[in-house]
Amino acid sequence: MPRLEDQIFNLRFTSKQLQRASKKAEKDEKAERLKVKRAIEKGNMEGAKIYAQNAIRKKSEATNYLRLGSRLDAVVSRLDTQVAPSLSFCSCPC
Repeated sequence: MPRLEDQIFNLRFTSKQLQRASKKAEKDEKAERLKVKRAIEKGNMEGAKIYAQNAIRKKSEATNYLRLGSRLDAVVSRLDTQVAPSLSFCSCPC
């Protein structure tokens, strides 16, 4: 069974991955918005609708990634506060 410190590390790592995924989704959303603009300029309204739906989907995806990452950060901070006192007892010379 993995130690609690290992679990905390894994949760932090996952949180950072979610933040990176959020940034990527925001970047993809901006690209989709640009596609919407180009499609409207060309008069392709059906394509613009599809690109707009994709942009909306990417925006909500980015928000969801950030929300989940924040929840993981909260869990990590709670675990840190529980682990810190037990480590301070072990480090003192008896």
